[in-house]
Amino acid sequence: MSNKVLSIGTQFPAFKKKAVVSIEKGKEFMELTNEYATSKGKWTVMFWWPKDFTFVCPTEIAEFNKKHSEFTDRDAILIGASTDSEFVHAAWRRDHNDLKDLKFPMLADTSKSLAEELGILDSEEKIAYRATFIIDPQGIVRWVSVYDLNVGRNVQEVVRVLDALQTDELCPCNWQKGQETLTTQLSMN
Repeated sequence: MSNKVLSIGTQFPAFKKKAVVSIEKGKEFMELTNEYATSKGKWTVMFWWPKDFTFVCPTEIAEFNKKHSEFTDRDAILIGASTDSEFVHAAWRRDHNDLKDLKFPMLADTSKSLAEELGILDSEEKIAYRATFIIDPQGIVRWVSVYDLNVGRNVQEVVRVLDALQTDELCPCNWQKGQETLTTQLSMN
């Protein structure tokens, strides 16, 4: 990567992009901004994939969709994104059984400007890496994960990290929601 990936503690950039929110005729599209979640006082989990109509990508998108209620239960809004257009997103959703009933928007970064600003645009192919950003309700990036183009991510790990961040405490390796944090242990000593 020639770009520097946007890092933790940074304000997530402002954006205004088209997104696919439905496959129902006339209700497919909406405009999405960086304030989509933060204006509601919610966390944002934005995950990127390289290309529509590929093989690894729908497995991840479908898994995020299966876990959608786990994110909403944690006051987090999911946004999926790639550099494909909203029309390609809509066609892919109509064409792929696992994508027809998505519960989150598919953002279209056709100008590639947001992917470039985030530092996740592959310099050769000009497509986004598999990147995941957890953004707090103030719009600050709290976690970033970037994978190579051909490796799928672990969605349960994204949920686990969100849980840990929301405790605002010290969480040890492999910590799971409901377990004691290090902060609690240290305060007992």
